[in-house]
Amino acid sequence: SPIVFFSYFASARTPTNAAPQTQDLVRSSCEHASYPNICIRTLSSYTGPAKTPKDLAQAAVKVSLSRAKRVSNYLAQVSEAEDLKISKRQRGALSDCVEELRQTLSELKHLRVETFRWQMSNAETWLSAALTYEDTCLDGFQGVDGNKLKSDVKRKIRNVGKVTSNALYMINRLGEMDGPDHSV
Repeated sequence: SPIVFFSYFASARTPTNAAPQTQDLVRSSCEHASYPNICIRTLSSYTGPAKTPKDLAQAAVKVSLSRAKRVSNYLAQVSEAEDLKISKRQRGALSDCVEELRQTLSELKHLRVETFRWQMSNAETWLSAALTYEDTCLDGFQGVDGNKLKSDVKRKIRNVGKVTSNALYMINRLGEMDGPDHSV
């Protein structure tokens, strides 16, 4: 059974009153992210192991994985709910969203410590695909007006897209850094 590095982060959550140097690392690392405020907010709670940019990149992927899993579970429940008045087209769109999120989850949750360097080279592709999946999923709701379900799904998918975009940024930052302290 592979040692999944994400389990390490799951137990490492600490309150946001982290050491100032860690908070400085989070702020400076998130400064140029696509969504800096979301980046700071989500990564500040992963301060236990976040001592290097590599730690932050791993935490960012963990956040993306966690959010995608939560949204995937929510969408699966909604698409199967019989008491909701969901059109066939919406059920199909929800099903597509769930499938696309699960494909991304499948790739991301198999990142392992011993092959992290190689897998991080692929993570950029996987996370870029997740952003594409976001748009594909929402395409199924075009032409549906004034629907609470549509706006709820859109909000949740966009949030996953934002944290995924930030994770992609963190991975790209690692590739741009030189030196042994920043190498994956």
